Amino acid sequence: MKQPYLLLTPGPLSTTATVKAAMQIDYCTWDQDYRNITESVRSQLLAVAQASPERYTSILIQGSGSYGVEATIGTAIPPEGALLMIAINGAYGQRISDIAAYYQIPHIDICFDEDQAVDPARIAQALDAHPEVTHFAMIHSETTTGILNPIDQIMPLLKARHIISIIDAMSSLGGVPLSVDQLGCDYLISSANKCIQGVPGFAFVIANRQQLAQTAGNARSLCLDLYDQWQTMTKFPGKWRFTSPTHVVHAFSQALKELALEGGVTKRYQRYRENQEVLSTGMQQLGFTLVIQPAVQGPIITSFKYPTPTFDFPHFYQFLKAHGFVIYPGKVTTTPSFRIGSIGDVTPSDIKQLLTVIATYQHQASSH
Repeated sequence: MKQPYLLLTPGPLSTTATVKAAMQIDYCTWDQDYRNITESVRSQLLAVAQASPERYTSILIQGSGSYGVEATIGTAIPPEGALLMIAINGAYGQRISDIAAYYQIPHIDICFDEDQAVDPARIAQALDAHPEVTHFAMIHSETTTGILNPIDQIMPLLKARHIISIIDAMSSLGGVPLSVDQLGCDYLISSANKCIQGVPGFAFVIANRQQLAQTAGNARSLCLDLYDQWQTMTKFPGKWRFTSPTHVVHAFSQALKELALEGGVTKRYQRYRENQEVLSTGMQQLGFTLVIQPAVQGPIITSFKYPTPTFDFPHFYQFLKAHGFVIYPGKVTTTPSFRIGSIGDVTPSDIKQLLTVIATYQHQASSH
C-alpha cells in the first residue's frame, strides 16, 4: 500500500517501509527473544546518547514522550526539601511546569519569549538569586518554534551548584549530536517516534545511576515510577513492569539498525540540517517569513508566519495534504504561524517537491 502522504511534523514522523514491516511480528512479553530485543535497545540507546554504561542506565516507559517527562519529574524530585527551576520558552517547557503544579512540586519558572532561546546569563542570575534550587529542567529542542536551546552552556552552571539536571531531548536525541558523558546531565528524556525514526508507543530516560538510586519511594504514580521500572529491568533483564508495546519495540530495534546504517547521529544530523536549510531558503524565496532567527534555529522543525492577515491555514493544509504532504499548525501564542518538520524518512528532494506544491498553491490563490 502506497503511503498517502509524507509527514513533515516533529513526530510521529514518516518511517521507512522496513520499520513498519518490523511490526508484523507478535511477541510474548515474557519470551526471551523479546526480552533480548529490549535489552539490546537499552544498551544501544546509551551508545546513541554517548552515555557510559558505568555511569548511566536507560529505562523504557510505556506511553508518549510526556509520560517519560512526567515519570522523571515525579520520580527524580523528592516530596520534601526540593525546589525545581524550569527554563521555559515554549509549550513543552510549560508542560514541565504543568506537571510540577499537578504534583504540587515547588517550582520557579524562568520564562523567555517563545522566539528567544534560553539565555544562560539570565539562568545564572536566577540560580544566584535562588540558592535553594535543588533540581533544574529545560527543553533542548523546543518544537513550539524549532529553537535549539544551549544546554551545553547551561550544564556547567548546574554542575557548579550541584543541582540535579533534567533535559527534555525529545526532539533532538538521535538527530542532533550530543554527548551525555560530556554534558554530565542527570536525566535525559526522549521518545521512540522522534529522530531515531521509530513509531509512537514508549519514551525512554537516560539516567545517572547514582542519582536514580536515591529516588526510591519518591514517585507519586504507580505506572510512572521510574525507579521501580529500572529495578524491574535490572532484576529481570528485558522485562517491563506492565504490558509493553511489543510491536513498537521491535520497530524501534529496526530503526536503531537503520540509524547505524545511515552513519549514526552525525550523518542523520547532516541530512536533517540540509532538509531544513533547503526548506528555510525555499520558503523565504516564496515570500514566507521565519518566526525565529537562523542563529537559534534547530534542524528539527521550522516556524513560518502567515503571509497575510487573511491567510487560510486550513485550506493551505488540505491542499498540501491532497498533494502528499502533512504539516503542523503553529504553536506560538503571539504570532499566527505554521510549522514544517524536516525529520523522519525525508530527503532534500522531498522538501524541494513540497516547495513546488506550495508555489503551485500560491499561483492558484493569486489567480482567484
